[in-house]
Amino acid sequence: MRVLVTGASGLLGRHVAREVQAAGHEVRTFQRRPSGLADGRHAAAGIEDSLGSLTEPGDVARAMDGMDAVVHLAAKVSLAGASEEFERVNVDGTRTMLAAAQSAGASRFVQVSSPSVAHSGRSIVGDGALPADPFRARGDYARTKAGAEMLALAADAPGFSVVAVRPHLVWGPGDTQLVGRIVERARAGRLPLLGHGAALIDTTYIDNAASAIAAALERANEVRGRAYVITNGEPRPVAELLGGICAAAGVPAPAWRVPAAVARAAGSAIEAAWRVRPGADEPPMTRFLAEQLSTAHWFDQRAVRDDLLWRPAVSLDEGFRRLAAHYRAHPLR
Repeated sequence: MRVLVTGASGLLGRHVAREVQAAGHEVRTFQRRPSGLADGRHAAAGIEDSLGSLTEPGDVARAMDGMDAVVHLAAKVSLAGASEEFERVNVDGTRTMLAAAQSAGASRFVQVSSPSVAHSGRSIVGDGALPADPFRARGDYARTKAGAEMLALAADAPGFSVVAVRPHLVWGPGDTQLVGRIVERARAGRLPLLGHGAALIDTTYIDNAASAIAAALERANEVRGRAYVITNGEPRPVAELLGGICAAAGVPAPAWRVPAAVARAAGSAIEAAWRVRPGADEPPMTRFLAEQLSTAHWFDQRAVRDDLLWRPAVSLDEGFRRLAAHYRAHPLR
């Protein structure tokens, strides 16, 4: 197949593009800046870039021309920002991508979503992929990703197979989002444990997330119309996960605690202040982030593995070893 992978300038998108190409498909990437996969020292045969924006239908149509399938990762990912921008990129952009794929005659569409689309703030203990709910989702990112997933799955039809995949808390070497922020805050002494630190949390090592998405592409005709949460299937206490990342980077693990209720209240207050006067970076705490760090969220992986014919290849412990090797090769400045 000729496969369009959107959002390949990000860590997960790059891994997915390589994974799909390694499966024997031709890959075109689509994003606002070069992916680094089509030229230069890390160029991969069978991968080309198409630059443009999800919000420009002409750019999308040009990238889509001649494609047989789509893996749609591109999105606005942030804890803060204008609601209208989340809507424009995540919902309207997905709508544009779906229309272009159908017009081009593509037959498969993998919507890369998020478990946050079905998270209402309560603990998740062994659930599968519950229905996306934009009305209960926490924050603009989760709300608009829920809307985008619903649009995508509603487009599933004979000859156009759509499947939604929700990788949960993806991390690995080179990650500037989850890992980078944890390490930065721990190094500055600004990383507390919320509550007792014993809440069990699933995460997904980057290689596993990419291989699961590639598996969903291969199995799209068999699993069309469904959504799947992807994880390593190894829930660990949040204190252990934070400690493992900090140890790999050589920074102190969290040594102080904040009551979960206090963190949630503080997160709500900071969100309100950020809307009035946004900071230069992400807010240090939001209500959604406080809930994520203080409540259990782990998922039943049996249907995922049976339906996608997929198993994670890299364990969490092996992932921590690889992360430590990365920091040895690239010491913190």
